[in-house]
Amino acid sequence: MKVVVTGATGNAGTSVVHALAAEPTVTDVLGLARRTPDLKVRGVRWEAADIDPGGAALDRLFTGADALVHLAWKFQPTHDPVETWRTNVLGGIRVFEACARAGIHILVHASSVGAYSPGPSDGRPVDESWPTHGWPGAAYTREKAYLERYLDGYQLAHPDMRVVRMRPGFLFKATSASEQRRIVAGPLLPGRLLRPGLLPVLPSVTGLRFQALHTDDAADAYRRALVRPVRGPFNLVADPVLDTAAVARLLDARTVPLPAPAVRAALVAAWQLHLVPAAPGLLDAVLRLPLLDAGRAREELGWTPARTATEAVTAFLEGLRDDTGLSTPPLVGVVGDVTLSRRRRVRRS
Repeated sequence: MKVVVTGATGNAGTSVVHALAAEPTVTDVLGLARRTPDLKVRGVRWEAADIDPGGAALDRLFTGADALVHLAWKFQPTHDPVETWRTNVLGGIRVFEACARAGIHILVHASSVGAYSPGPSDGRPVDESWPTHGWPGAAYTREKAYLERYLDGYQLAHPDMRVVRMRPGFLFKATSASEQRRIVAGPLLPGRLLRPGLLPVLPSVTGLRFQALHTDDAADAYRRALVRPVRGPFNLVADPVLDTAAVARLLDARTVPLPAPAVRAALVAAWQLHLVPAAPGLLDAVLRLPLLDAGRAREELGWTPARTATEAVTAFLEGLRDDTGLSTPPLVGVVGDVTLSRRRRVRRS
């Protein structure tokens, strides 16, 4: 099987290409990204390609492939939602239509828990039948939900193509920590202070709960979806459900309860001053996310996460503390505002 992976150099992409490289039925992997990485993975070829309208000739890149895993996504600039829409929605549609023209048989799309409508008031976990209309106040959730609607019609138009939609919770690993810090918190997140005992207090946002998953476990589910005759959506999460108190325990810190409106007001001010990259609407969306039931993935993919949600967050915190990264443009580690690649050049001089 020949597989193309878009967004192959990011958090999910680097784990997926490693998982596919180890799969005996996959004979060739083409990793696509806006910038080719200095990363060697046996059996993986790299090529620079932009999915934006007017970008690379995707038909040429997709010709001869049996399957495509679509992971490419632009999280910033949050102050310009038209730009993220252009890449994430219009670029995503461009990828889907190029798959059909190239005769690709399997499309695995990276959707998200963010595609789901607000969860039930009783907090019960939902399965894949829960509505996917997103939260309208956040660009990320609007874009994920729109692609879900597009794929509804796309599947009807291309019944011979096996379309799979992955809907994971929050994905963490050590080597993605620097990228996720830049995407969400910017320079205000003190990575060096995130050692047990050094951060005495952690703000606890009322009503905040989330589900996490180690990125390598998500990649294993993607691999299984490619090689098994499955279709449709799959929730991907690990136990337990986490909250601020659970993260505080990992840091040996106390929690100080803060009402969500106060946290949002502070985030609005920081975002407007360009001090943090995460838009306030994203907090609104996170507070409304449903909890997910991953029973279908366990039953039809034979998938069980090897790590707990706590272990995934622990790996992320360790990555923040140690400035961990990979030799790909999105995942390169940071020390302050200096990239690892720059630090290596300084050491050589």
